[in-house]
Amino acid sequence: MMDETEQATTTTLVEAEKYLKSGAHIGTRFKSGDMRKYIYKIRKDGLNVLDVQMLDERIKIAANFLAQFNPERIVVVSRKLYGQTPAKAFAKAVGGKAYVGRFVPGTFTNPEGKEFIEPEVVIAVEPEPDVQAVNEAAMINVPVVALCSTNNSLRNIDLAIPVNNKGRKSLALVFWLLAKEMLKAQGKIKDDGEFTLAMEDFEYKMKEGEKDYFEEERPSFRERRPRDDKRRRK
Repeated sequence: MMDETEQATTTTLVEAEKYLKSGAHIGTRFKSGDMRKYIYKIRKDGLNVLDVQMLDERIKIAANFLAQFNPERIVVVSRKLYGQTPAKAFAKAVGGKAYVGRFVPGTFTNPEGKEFIEPEVVIAVEPEPDVQAVNEAAMINVPVVALCSTNNSLRNIDLAIPVNNKGRKSLALVFWLLAKEMLKAQGKIKDDGEFTLAMEDFEYKMKEGEKDYFEEERPSFRERRPRDDKRRRK
């Protein structure tokens, strides 16, 4: 079986090695039917490996898609701890809004709620933990961009970015690239050199005595309200 470093190296946003070093290509031991097409291979230890070239392409597509919207109406959500720092850094960089931790039901659907906002597009760090936000976006027919690992379902997801959505460095890299490429697509910066933020600015910082972890995910069997498939990009 081929080594992971033998993956296609024709990436355009960063060198393929940077994706590999961040672990962006590492999936879980489970694979959903939705994510099968994004899997490059299965390692000897049973972990599914995502296609780095496809990841690179999807980040570019997602950035160009997000650039079409009013930044103030772009909402990024993350219930998981490791996704909260990059979510907030991305929102600050592009002028969007971040909702981290527990997502208050009705945030997108209840005009009387204190947290109410009418998003034009939603970015979810992971479909299952962020299911409340994903479902509410579906109810109001707002597109959802989601970071998806091999075990995730793509129900109610309009544009999937196939990536390790559990690792600190992987999440930082993806949101750093999304912010940079989105600003370039909007014409707010001309090239990479004008983007002054470093990838480390998007990374969750470990506290003293805190142990890094990689959460092994189980396959998803949750049921969610179906939506019109006509505009699903995936």
